Amino acid sequence: MAQVRKQRKLSRFNKIVLWLNYFAVLALLTGAIAKYISPQLFWLIAFMGLAYPYVVIINILFSIFWLMQFRRLALISAFGILCTFFTFNKYFQITINNKGSNSDIKVTSYNSMLFDLYNWSKNKKSRQHIINSLQEINPDILCLQEFYNSSNENGLHNIDTVVNALNTKYHHVEYTSKANRDNHFGLATFSKYPIINKGAIIFNTRSNNICIYSDLLINKDTVRVYNMHLQSISFSKKDYKFIDDALDSDDAQDELENSKNILRRLKRAFVKRAEQAEKVAYSIKNCPYKVIVCGDFNDTPASYAYRIIGKELKDAFIEKGSGFGRTYEGKFPKFRIDYIMHDKEIKCNAFEVCDETFTDHYPITAYFQLEKN
Repeated sequence: MAQVRKQRKLSRFNKIVLWLNYFAVLALLTGAIAKYISPQLFWLIAFMGLAYPYVVIINILFSIFWLMQFRRLALISAFGILCTFFTFNKYFQITINNKGSNSDIKVTSYNSMLFDLYNWSKNKKSRQHIINSLQEINPDILCLQEFYNSSNENGLHNIDTVVNALNTKYHHVEYTSKANRDNHFGLATFSKYPIINKGAIIFNTRSNNICIYSDLLINKDTVRVYNMHLQSISFSKKDYKFIDDALDSDDAQDELENSKNILRRLKRAFVKRAEQAEKVAYSIKNCPYKVIVCGDFNDTPASYAYRIIGKELKDAFIEKGSGFGRTYEGKFPKFRIDYIMHDKEIKCNAFEVCDETFTDHYPITAYFQLEKN
């Protein structure tokens, strides 16, 4: 018996692994509470929220490692994941009943990336593909971020194109910048329902980020639709190249400088998004109508921005989504950063993430039913 006990003692290697496991659980718990702390007060913790899904994977690997040797120790990470379940479930869902056939309203949110104005996709037909995909979805309400329209006679008149393609004769467009007088950039909300009031929440930043809201008359009920694009990280091509080449770089000084640039951009984005989210949340709280919130938050479900905006709302993905719900095709962060949220008095019958995109975001669609008062 003494010999058996001796064999079951932790080796020096396993003791090191155990301490690393403790740190991984601590990181997991820190990532879960990051959404409760404004980056304006303590911006470093926001990085743990961003890293949360990776830390979950690390903890799962620790559990598997211990299951092969000391099964009880596998409970350490399992307990940590269980404690953060209400953060984890915002990344992954399983929905059996996901039918939108009896819905009153079909809402789509999409970062259209200027309809590939500058041919980032290297496909000259991408603009028409985007229009075709939106026609196929055929939403009643369409919220577009990174919208582009030209007022030049020979330019791309995207307002007219979308209106004609979707029969959404009502629209609300706000521009944040323009180039050469004729080229306008901003956000756009298109609707098959009458828009009886329009407004905007200005963020007072140099970036092209803004939030607009449109009051729609739907079946004798007024619903306010928010459409927003929160602060981007704004990585440069050099930053993305550094991320791609990080493991291959031999220049320590250059690697350090690039790392600082990325950290600075992340910090600035965290802080600005917190300020913007608080402005939007204040407007939602004081809105006299039922609300639907759409947008590219540029942040994960473990973020302060997500929590503060969705505090009194339901997340359509959590209600009726399936799988991981990834909405971003770009290099970083590869998570769900586009959202459709809704008032508790509005019922979500279905939620879909389009499986094809011609930009760096996937269109997301929710089917809603207005609850009778």
